[in-house]
Amino acid sequence: MTGGKRFNSRTALAFGHDVAASALAWCAAFWLRLNLDIPEPWLTGMLKSLLYVVPVQTACFLGFGLYRGIWRYASLNDLRQIVLAAGIAALIIPVLFYMLRLNIPVPRSVFILDPILLMMMMGGSRILYRAVKERRFRFLKRTGNPVLVLGAGDAAAALIKELTRSREWRVEGALDDNVFKHGRQIHGVQVLGRLEDLREWTEKLDVQCAIIAMPSASTDVRRRALRICNEARVKAMIIPAVSDLISGKVTVSQIRQVELEDLLRRDPVLLDAAGLRGWLRNKVVMVTGAGGSLGAGLCREIARYEPKLLILFELNEYALYSIEQEFGGYSSCPYVAVIGDVKRRERVSQVIRQYAPSVIFHAAAYKHVPLMESENAWEAVRNNVLGTYVLAEVAIEQGVEKFVLVSTDKAVNPTNVMGASKRLAELVCQALQRERGTKFVAVRFGNVLGSAGSVVPKFKEQIARGGPITVTDPEITRYFMSIPEACQLVLQAGLMGRGGEIFVLDMGEPLKIADLAKDLIRLSGLAEDEIEIVYTGLRPGEKLYEELLADGERTLPTPHLKLRIAKAREVDKTWLEQFLPWLFEDLPPDAEETKRSLKRWVPEYDDGEALAAPAPVSRAARG
Repeated sequence: MTGGKRFNSRTALAFGHDVAASALAWCAAFWLRLNLDIPEPWLTGMLKSLLYVVPVQTACFLGFGLYRGIWRYASLNDLRQIVLAAGIAALIIPVLFYMLRLNIPVPRSVFILDPILLMMMMGGSRILYRAVKERRFRFLKRTGNPVLVLGAGDAAAALIKELTRSREWRVEGALDDNVFKHGRQIHGVQVLGRLEDLREWTEKLDVQCAIIAMPSASTDVRRRALRICNEARVKAMIIPAVSDLISGKVTVSQIRQVELEDLLRRDPVLLDAAGLRGWLRNKVVMVTGAGGSLGAGLCREIARYEPKLLILFELNEYALYSIEQEFGGYSSCPYVAVIGDVKRRERVSQVIRQYAPSVIFHAAAYKHVPLMESENAWEAVRNNVLGTYVLAEVAIEQGVEKFVLVSTDKAVNPTNVMGASKRLAELVCQALQRERGTKFVAVRFGNVLGSAGSVVPKFKEQIARGGPITVTDPEITRYFMSIPEACQLVLQAGLMGRGGEIFVLDMGEPLKIADLAKDLIRLSGLAEDEIEIVYTGLRPGEKLYEELLADGERTLPTPHLKLRIAKAREVDKTWLEQFLPWLFEDLPPDAEETKRSLKRWVPEYDDGEALAAPAPVSRAARG
């Protein structure tokens, strides 16, 4: 075998087939040339010449590497190699006969017929084998679950090609709204009609599943495809990006059910991977709130960049146990799981002094708006503001290089205690920023899909119970992004920050919560009229829409398309000295007193009724 590889059983079988084809093609050339009858002395000449022809041709087969490929995946490249091998052998054989002066009778036309027959036998066998393996022949019994593909573009073509090799699926046809594709075939699969015809074809072909193969389509098109699947009562599946399928990164096994993230089309985050690796590799990194949805996501992303040590800092024992078990189960990243409260200076100092982190990502916070609005208002301020101050002060004392605060869009013109407390945390970090020492960076973004306390898990539970789904207002809108996307952009902002900036993430277009609820109903395989949606009215402190920039703020562009810098109201050391006595008050004020004080320190805070105005397009998105 060429390349120093030994024959295995399948390679030996393929080699034996080609040796037999070599002998058979030579004999067939004689037979055809002599009008289907081989008399003497031609018969003797044919048999003697085989002793020279077969070794020459098999040597060419080996020389051109015909046995490196797999017959099941035979391609044009394999056919090209067969043509070259047979052609070179066809040139060598008559020259060999002449040089050796072999007195063997061979008709001249046999030297021409032989390579043609040989190429047909060898190429035809491979094509036939692949066709049988991929069940290309309709008269052969085909196995697998019948499926229709929605789409007839590049992604659909790559998917159909993959599925023809699968025993799990059997493609019955494709549907596409482009009428010029109707009636045509993709890898032997016919484009049957429009997407709207799905119900008709599922009944004709007894199909229970459809795969949406339109990764580049708009959000509206994907929603429509899901609705059509829902109305046809078929299970909707989806494929990842077309680039992953075509490049081979994604296989049939990664076809999955449609998820909410698939309907919130977002361009992939482009990261400065080299910069992040240079920043975090061999560094000690600390994440507070490491057991929360966002904190755990940050830990997973950071682990990819090979830190020297990852400190998982968390107050909740079960949350810390969960992320510790996850890291202990698969991650090769060195880590330490630490229980602690960011408000306790002694514990924070001990941990930072012991492990000496270079970077701190501060994700620990109370975030649930209604829960923090009345009885727990002061605790929200203490946890979100005092915790940030204590952690930041110790970071400065211990020489931490960079401190990244995870903030929220609710800090913009806040109408609730949670948002106001996060705005105060931003101001505290700005007030602590000095020309030298620890660099403070804040990152604002909106709602994260699937995070603890978000509407998505709540809606899923309500659907599982048979409804109703409770939505506060039919016009309420929010910005959404996935946990991995949010974490990646937080890391990118942390890398870019030089100290004192508030980064604003491009959250895309806002989404109505009512539309989100309808999407989840459809994703559950139910029709919209099967689950009731009940509107309950805005809760205390809740906005009808969220903003990413406050009045009077402007943004500056950054090298990253999804990150801008907010130029917000700034404070200094004097402001901080005036603010701290209130933060350290011994007797906790009641909720109303807490809100009155918040208005003093955050003038843009308004705890009145949320304005029922249409949601504006974010200035970050427009920029």
